[in-house]
Parts: sequence; C-alpha cells; structure tokens
Amino acid sequence: MNLDKEKFEDRVSYWIDRGTGDGTEGATDRQAYEAVSRALMDLIWNKWRDCEKDIKSRGLKRAYYLSAEFLMGRTLGNNMINLGLRGDVAEVLKSMGLDLNAAEQTEPDAALGNGGLGRLAACFIESLASLDLPARGYGIRYQYGMFRQEIVDGRQVERPDDWVAKGDPWSVRRGNRTAVVRFGGHVVSEEQPDGSHRFKTVNTENIKAIPYDMPIIGWDTDTVGTLRLWEAESDNGFNLQLFNDMDYIRAVEAQNRAGDLSRVLYPNDSGPTGKALRLRQQYFFSSASLQDIIREYKKVKGRDLTLLHEMAAIQLNDTHPVIAIPELMRLLMDEEGMGWDTSWNVVTKTFAYTNHTVLAEALEKWPIDLFRSEFPRLMQIVEEINRRFMVVLVEKFPQDRQRHHRMSILADGMVKMAWLAIAASFSVNGVAALHTEILKNEVLREWYELWPEKFNNKTNGVTQRRWLKKANPSLAGLLDETVSPEWTKDLSLVANLREYAEDTSVLEQLGVIKAENKQRLTDLTQKLTGISVDPAALFDVQIKRLHEYKRQLLNILSLIHDWQLLMDNPSAEMPPRTVFFGAKAASGYRRAKQIIHLIHTVAEKVNADPRVSDKLKVVFIPDYRVSIAEVLFPAAEISQQISTAGKEASGTGNMKFMMNGAVTLGTMDGANIEIVEEAGAQNAFIFGMSAQEVRSLKESGAYDPWKVLEREPKLKRALAALVDGTLGTDDEFREIYDSLVYGVEGSVPDAFFVLEDFASYRDVRAQAGQAWTDTPRWNKMALYNIAGSGKFSSDRTIREYASGIWGIKPRK
Repeated sequence: MNLDKEKFEDRVSYWIDRGTGDGTEGATDRQAYEAVSRALMDLIWNKWRDCEKDIKSRGLKRAYYLSAEFLMGRTLGNNMINLGLRGDVAEVLKSMGLDLNAAEQTEPDAALGNGGLGRLAACFIESLASLDLPARGYGIRYQYGMFRQEIVDGRQVERPDDWVAKGDPWSVRRGNRTAVVRFGGHVVSEEQPDGSHRFKTVNTENIKAIPYDMPIIGWDTDTVGTLRLWEAESDNGFNLQLFNDMDYIRAVEAQNRAGDLSRVLYPNDSGPTGKALRLRQQYFFSSASLQDIIREYKKVKGRDLTLLHEMAAIQLNDTHPVIAIPELMRLLMDEEGMGWDTSWNVVTKTFAYTNHTVLAEALEKWPIDLFRSEFPRLMQIVEEINRRFMVVLVEKFPQDRQRHHRMSILADGMVKMAWLAIAASFSVNGVAALHTEILKNEVLREWYELWPEKFNNKTNGVTQRRWLKKANPSLAGLLDETVSPEWTKDLSLVANLREYAEDTSVLEQLGVIKAENKQRLTDLTQKLTGISVDPAALFDVQIKRLHEYKRQLLNILSLIHDWQLLMDNPSAEMPPRTVFFGAKAASGYRRAKQIIHLIHTVAEKVNADPRVSDKLKVVFIPDYRVSIAEVLFPAAEISQQISTAGKEASGTGNMKFMMNGAVTLGTMDGANIEIVEEAGAQNAFIFGMSAQEVRSLKESGAYDPWKVLEREPKLKRALAALVDGTLGTDDEFREIYDSLVYGVEGSVPDAFFVLEDFASYRDVRAQAGQAWTDTPRWNKMALYNIAGSGKFSSDRTIREYASGIWGIKPRK
C-alpha cells in the first residue's frame, strides 16, 4: 500500500488532538500508539467494508473458525508489516517528534489464548486473509485474558491481565449484531396446525452477546478479514429498585453473573462452579456465533436454510465449541421449523472437527446433570443423536456391547464432546502426520474403523509474516537478498537457500544476525529478571505451556546433573550454556506450578555458584507471551522439543524456532518428525524412545524407575537433590520426586518416562553443545533448518483446509 504521508500525518495529528485536547505537543507514547492505530484503521476502513460486501454480494462460501482462544499478541506492528508501511509510518512520526518504537511498546498483548491452540488460530486467520479466502473467526472477548504471570519468591502468582483497560483502537463494537443466548429454563412442546410438535424453551436466563470486530489484514492483498469476539452483558443487568432499596450487591448481581462469561479465559474448573462457568462460556460464544451465521445467511440467501452447508463451513477448533452441534440442531428445528432429518443433514455437512490432543483427559466431557441443568433442550437433542448413533453401531457391530458402551456419546454419567464431534462432523483431522496416525490407530481407532473416510491430516503451520519478517527483520532481509522477497507470500521459496550452504559469506551473515538477536534477548533478560547473561554463550531454549508431558523436568534434571558435574570438576570441558525457560502453568495445575518453583530454585543455586558461573546459567522469563516470544525465537540456537514421544499433537513453537535458524533437540514426536524430514537428520539432535517404544513399555507393565536409577547413578544423584537438602530444607519438592519414583494420587511412577529417556537426552544434549563450538558447521545446520521450514507456513495448512475440507476459494 502506498502512503500519502502528508494526509497520514494529518490523521495522526487529528487523533492525538482528540486524545490530548492540546495538539501533539507533550503527547505520550500511549497517545501516539492510539493515534497511529486509529489513523491506520481510517486507512483500511473502506477495504474492510468492501471485502465484507464483496463476499455477501457474490454469495461466496465462507469458512467460520470457532475457537475458545485467539492468542493475537500486539496488533499495530503486525498490521504495519502486512501493509508494508512500517518504514513510512516511522518516518511520519519522527517528523512529528514521536518515536514509533516507543509507541509500539505501550500496546498490551491481546492475551486471548493460553498457548499453541490460540496462537495457531491467530496464524490461521492471518493466512486466510493473506490468501484472499472468505472466512471469519469467532471467539470470546475475554476482559482479562489468561493472566499476567508474576514470580514471587520463585513461585507463580496469577494477576489479572486487563488488556482493554485503556481501550483497544483495533476493536469495533457492532451493537446492531447483538445476539441473545439463553441458559436454563424448561422445555415445552407446542402442537402445530399440521399435527406435528415444536419445542420451545421458556423461563430462560438471557444473556446478550455483543460482538467486537477486529480487522485481520492480509499480506499484499486488499482482503481484510474479521475476527468477531463476543462480550457478555446481562439482558437486565441493573435493578434500580434494589439499588434504591440500598441492596447494592443484588442490584448488579445479574450483570456480574453475565460478565463472568467473558471475564477470564479458562477459569479454574477443579470444582463444580468452575466447571459450570467453563461450559457456559463455550455455549455462549458457540450459540452467538451460530445465530450470527444464520442471520447473515438469511440476508444473502433467504429463509431456506436447507442449503446452509453450501454457504458455510464451520471448523471446530478442538472440543471447546462442539456444543455448537446440538445448538445448530436446536436453532434449525425449534427456531426455523425444520424437521430432524433435514436439520441433521445440514449439520453433518456443515461441521468439521480438529483434534489437538492424544491425552484422554484433554478430550472434554461434562457431567450429564450439569449439561441438562444449563441446557435442557440441548440435552434432549444429544440424547436423540446418541440414540440414533447407537442404532447404527448395533447394526454394524451387533454383538460387541463393550464397544457400544465405549463409543456411546452418553456414558458413565458424562457427555463426551469428542465423540459428539466425530459423530456429527464430515471431517476429523489431526494436526501432524504422527498425531493423525495415533488418532487412527489408538485414541480414535474404533471411530476410524467405523468412518475411515472422515479422517485426514492437516499438519499445523505458522505465519512467516509475524514469526520471521516481523520478529527477525535482519534474517528477513537476508532472505530477500538470497531467495527473493516473494518468500513472504510463498515460504516454500526458502528451500532455495540450500544453494548457499557452502557460501562462507552467507553463513557468516547468519552468525552475525544470530548474535544481534542474542544481544536483544540478553538486554530483555536483564530488564525482566536482573540476570546478566553472556551473549557469547550457547542459547538453549524451552518455551511452551507448562505440562508434565512436555517434560520441563527432563531439562531441569539435566541442569542439576551438569551443575553437580561442574562442582566435582570445575575444569570439566563444557561449552558455556544459558538455558532459558518460559511458560505459564494453568491456575489449577498444582504440579506444573511446583515445576516452575523448582526451575527458579535451581536457577538461584546455579547462578550464584562461582564454580559454574562461566559455564552454566538458568533463566526463567516471566509472563511469557507473544511479544516476548518474538525476541526469544530469533535468539535461540537450540530448540528443546522434548515431549514424551506420542504425546505432543504437533507443536508450533518448534516451527517458529526452525524458521529462525534454531536447531531442534527433541524426540520423534508431533511435527518434530516432519521437521527432521525437511531439515535433514544430520541437522537435528534426536533422542529417546519412539512412540511405539513408549507404548510397548507402558503396555508391558515392566517399567521400574528404580532400575533406571540403579544403572544411572548420576541421574540418581541429580534426582536426590530434590529431597536431600541440596535445593532447600523444607521438602517442598517431595511430591515431584515421589511422582517420578513412586507415583502419587493413584498415578503410575514416572508416567512420562522422564527417567527412562534421561541418559539419551543427556548424551545428545552434550553432542549438541559440542557441535555448537564448531561455528561454521553450526551456521550451516541453521541454514538447512531455515531452508527446510517452507512446509510449515500456515499458508500451506490453510490451503489444505480450504481445498480438502471447507470447499472455499479465493475471492480473486
């Protein structure tokens, strides 16, 4: 886009004056941020409006992406990159005496996601816009997002993250598109003139869903997509009579209850109240989104909804929005008067489901009593879906009653949402080659045997615009010179970088770029933690959601091992290494919080020990989020992807590391397998059991952690540090220790085979460190990783969804 700098300066001045009332003189960095954002919104407004008009006027089929999370991060910088205007905007602000960099830093991250699931959704909607595909994202406009992580005495403390406290110039309230979502009540049947019956839910609790639209600007295109996020308000939120009676708390009780629906992402659901709130949140945004889709369809195509599936493909991002399936049945039957068979035909041609996990506990299920109390009519519909499904199952497997029970959507007092999704969706996809095979052969094997035609793979991807062009402008510039600027639109072109594998100049430039990015992380580390690290050391990074299967414990035990080795022999040969962690633990996940405390305790001991300070440092970056990730990924030299094989569905952090030139140290799990295929096995460090070996060892029942400890005395010593006083005297890490050697709370010991994989991990980690000391070799490995990253663009993934699942085509 070309920028008329004079006109743009006028718009920035206008918006600053609106904020200050006193012109641009003395404008704060925050006011500059808001003014630039609003001026850019003015610039794209017509394109955004015209894009929506074009899709509707031409009756184009659209994909609707329903996700409980959209981890968007900061908006201004990404939009300037995609518009190609960052340099021009910086120049305009400089002429006005303002600093664009400082203005950008005042924008809070839109923390509307927890980790990979939400960031994937953000990458997907950006790719949809960049590929000119008609689509819209739907989610919740959480007031507080996940949470702001503070570390107090080495422990995680959750603070509210009110990202919209000062307003959001990138959100537009669309009050005219408000939907009403109804909870509870009871169901009545009304006889129709033709003798049929129509159901209606009365005496409901009504909540208004207010949509806020965010523009999603594509790269080098006129397409501006939309992310529509719903905010909850009470239909009758303020009781003036109670207020005048001085009953102030009850006067706003309805509004507070409604507001809870869009207040916090993933409230603690360890108790019944939390479970009810999470389920209500899922229904809230799913119902509002479906009402919006139907309203739009009617406006374009009229009242005949039998062809809704020809205009809408609805992708369910994991199980959180699966309640949309019975809700669409209710809307079609109870609100639109369609019969069951016609409605079911539309539903089963409209919904597609993405599975993101192989962990049984992550396949959501809800108590039937809770489900019925909140959604009595939906419960009736789910019961009928299940009854009809059981008929199919009995016909197919007449004697296999155990199978009938295992596959029943309603069983053991629970509504099984993944089963409901598979029964009603026309497509079920995994998110990496290994993950999809595990779904077909293990986790969802019986479903695959029933409907093999539904199952397919769509390996995840990330957008190179944010994670390379924005996060790593120096590397982006080198790719422009060596490959061509077109890689920004077509990442497969980076494969041509392999032609420079023997070019000393290019390899040296890669080293210089990495050094610059390491210095940037060094500065950020000092600012956030007060820890001084040497940018000349090896930067070894593990940043991801804190979960036991991701095995941060394996990394920590290895650090304790190295610390003890250096204490015994300070002259031991070991390349200087700084190990970075970044992660948030779910508020109700006690063990994950204990692991964060363990990391900090180990860091405190190691970093204060003069015997090892020149060889080993440990850093935990607090409040890990998108804007911090944009510094970490470009600086990393080793990417730790060390989950238990067969547990990680895909991963997307591994892809971001790869395209920024980090070398993978990991298991053959998730997308690591495809990463190694693309980069070459010689350009990665792989350790540990395969998914098949993990499964065999688990099924054998022969695994004994004590036998591992007896054959690995150095591991035994490292593990003992958790309980022998080395790390403290109050036995605070006893539960972690017991979980590995005894098992706790009914779990098997070392459920994720941390101890079994330790020796392999330790050895390969040492090999990676030694390889890093050979700078030319390491730079060449980095080059092959960058060159192999083309497959992992979310553009490729979205093209596969568009053609293989949704049946949508580019606008142009």
